[in-house]
Amino acid sequence: MQWVKVLGGVVGAAALLGLGVILGHFAIPSAPSASASQDLDLEILEAVMKQLDASRIRENLRELSREPHLASSPRDEALVQLLLQRWSDPESGLDSAKASTYEVLLSFPSQEQPNRVAIVGPTGDILYSCRQSEENLTGEQGGPDVVPPYAAYAPPGTPQGLLVYANRGSEDDFKELQAQGIELNGTIALTRYGGVGRGAKAVNAAKFKVAGVLVYTDPADINDGRSLPNETFPHSWHLPPSGVERGSYYEYFGDPLTPYLPANPSSFRLDPATVPGFPPIPIQPIGFQDAKVLLCNLQGNSAQDAWQGALGCDYKLGPGFQPDGVFTGSQVNVSVYNRLELRNSSNVLGFIRGAVEPDRYVLYGNHRDSWVHGAVDPSSGTAVLLELSRVLGTLLKKDTWRPRRSIVFASWGAEEFGLIGSTEFTEEFFSKLQERTVAYINVDISVFANATLRAQGTPPVQSVVFSAAKQIPLPGSGSLSIYDNWIRYFNRSSPVYGLVPSLGSLGAGSDYAPFIHFLGISSMDIAYTYDRSKTSARIYPTYHTAFDTFGYVDKFLDPGFSSHQAVAQVAGSVLLRLSDSLFLPLNVSDYSETLQSFLQAAQQHLGAMLEQQSISLGPLVTAVKKFEEVATALGQHISVLQKDTPDPLQVRMLNDQLMLLERTFLNPRAFPEERYYSHVLWAPRTGSVATFPGLANAYVRAMNTGPGSAAWAEVQRQLSIVVAALEGAAATLRPVTDL
Repeated sequence: MQWVKVLGGVVGAAALLGLGVILGHFAIPSAPSASASQDLDLEILEAVMKQLDASRIRENLRELSREPHLASSPRDEALVQLLLQRWSDPESGLDSAKASTYEVLLSFPSQEQPNRVAIVGPTGDILYSCRQSEENLTGEQGGPDVVPPYAAYAPPGTPQGLLVYANRGSEDDFKELQAQGIELNGTIALTRYGGVGRGAKAVNAAKFKVAGVLVYTDPADINDGRSLPNETFPHSWHLPPSGVERGSYYEYFGDPLTPYLPANPSSFRLDPATVPGFPPIPIQPIGFQDAKVLLCNLQGNSAQDAWQGALGCDYKLGPGFQPDGVFTGSQVNVSVYNRLELRNSSNVLGFIRGAVEPDRYVLYGNHRDSWVHGAVDPSSGTAVLLELSRVLGTLLKKDTWRPRRSIVFASWGAEEFGLIGSTEFTEEFFSKLQERTVAYINVDISVFANATLRAQGTPPVQSVVFSAAKQIPLPGSGSLSIYDNWIRYFNRSSPVYGLVPSLGSLGAGSDYAPFIHFLGISSMDIAYTYDRSKTSARIYPTYHTAFDTFGYVDKFLDPGFSSHQAVAQVAGSVLLRLSDSLFLPLNVSDYSETLQSFLQAAQQHLGAMLEQQSISLGPLVTAVKKFEEVATALGQHISVLQKDTPDPLQVRMLNDQLMLLERTFLNPRAFPEERYYSHVLWAPRTGSVATFPGLANAYVRAMNTGPGSAAWAEVQRQLSIVVAALEGAAATLRPVTDL
């Protein structure tokens, strides 16, 4: 009703005003007792490491995953209150905590008309119906709050047609079907997860006039080929036959109706009927139990070896079913009845005010919402977040410790629908966050499995993550550190450091995306993961299904919760080093390796063709060299100052140079076709050459065009964008008196 909307708007505005007051309060000068030379206290760091308790993390996870908590659901809102209560606790709470609410567009399946996939005979009879829910194996999959499997933001529709098998649903996959003489117009395409994004499968299919799409998880991709009920959950960690991966099929991130604007009641909103980025045709996920019935009864040519899977039959391409089988002459009907709804979704923010530099923020975030119980995704991360904030809050309340810089803990809402809570936050506080945020630490899924640490991030955070990992003992080992174990599983040869653990790059898979791509804030994602030599699983097998439960984690992923504790210790150590160190532990020289690698790839793979087009890489070579020189000089200057007692203002100026370096790589006009992506080093790369993404992408588009074409002009433009960014980065790292 209208009065409800008005009241909601008033309440929302009040909450946002409160949030602004809290953030603004960080600019108030610190207490006189705070020392300008305050540095990382190793005794405090050690105390925090010892107090992080695996059993408490386990109990946090039990409570967080007790019920399904889909974004905006009553249980999701109950967890908002749980976080507020914990962060307001008189003995272990933070300085303050606030919830801020946004009105965002979400997508849900209809309760009145459940989505349905069926094989329809020539006379219209239903010959086979796919499951509409997952099998209730542990008593947790059949509750009223378990959302049925669906593709969020898929449009409603009831297409029906002959079935074809389209592998992973890439554009090349559909071209291959066409090359085999298969008429795709009006068909239903069965695809498997992986290869391309969820929504891209429908986008690609629509280009070939496919009417509808099905998606399933093949046991070859997730279960190491295991597919029998006695080989899968609850008997092992593998996905059971009825398991279905839910997910958002929206192409972008953030609230679909308010791009670049916070989803406040007063914000301009797009017309939902014309919003870009939604799947253009109906699409629905199914379990491999049902996919087997469909796929193993197809007629037509056998699929190539790379398209085969582990369903126990020869995968054929179609179209249609075998002429002498049980489904002769039948078609597949896909009935999708999803609906779009405006819903309120909340972020929860907890604050610890810095003693010396309250206007410098270290952010630590994790999303709260899940598709079902979400024990692994995201509650393993939230369980760690609550334990880390409890330990720090206890020290705070005892007046034992206060960080040099302010710490902001965040529980983001509606991440599963497209990083919505974090994106709205970055849109609302864009300028303030860009001016004041030191770094963003993301711990989404804290434990995929219990073999080794896995970290992703921008190059400047490498050193602080390494330092933290070296100081923490490996669970169950008396002599090895987490770093020692990490380097055994993921390593690379560095021209500077020798053999080191591999730090992965950041894409857009979690809430770090708006911070790095939109705001240019040094970011990282920290987790424990599995031994890739022992499994080919693309992710933990029960991902986004109703089988991602507390029991699954407790029995198969991390019995004893020592890996959860290890992640809490690594992330907690990184947080304290960033918030308490006199000089920010961000090593900007580590960007030099990345830049050299990108440059060498461009020279080796693009150089000859660029030269034919009279496009020189000379300015790029010069820009990379200049950056290396000034980054090295700045590092040497910091080393000298660390041996002395530097002037506080001098420290502040140097730290600002370190903090602001990442911002210099932003160019909001570099990728007009990409929403939110403006980082010229980490934007999506479609080309196969591991170099500067804008240059690589433009090169791919220009390869088959003539000299002097607009496409080659774009290659030159992208090269100039990178050179300008590197020159700006070098200028930022030079002495501040050098204008």
